[in-house]
Amino acid sequence: MQYNDEKDYIMRMIKEAVRILFSLLLGKKYVQVELPEENKYIVSGKKFEEYRDMIDQGKVNEAENILLENIDYSNKEEVTAAVYFYQYLNEKGEEFLKQNNYSQEEILEGLKALAEKAGYREVFNFIED
Repeated sequence: MQYNDEKDYIMRMIKEAVRILFSLLLGKKYVQVELPEENKYIVSGKKFEEYRDMIDQGKVNEAENILLENIDYSNKEEVTAAVYFYQYLNEKGEEFLKQNNYSQEEILEGLKALAEKAGYREVFNFIED
């Protein structure tokens, strides 16, 4: 697989994982999920907007560490917020990720770990088949 093909493949995997996880977590068919500016999501003691601001400031790894530190994987709202986190991060683009020592591969791995710990391991079994 060539480099561009691999990047496209990873991007498609991320989008498909996000689509399926949102459908499962929100209990409805995924069309386009956009996080409202003001929202109720709080994960590991921080509002989602704080994570988004940290990402925008280039504090990607720090934000992810805080997010995953105390997440309640049995709480659908927290897991949904974590999926939003990875979706938002993915939308920042490859150049942004590279500048901030992060990658699409790490997004995919983060989503896989999140899905597994939240009881949605089959999502990736389905996507990878």
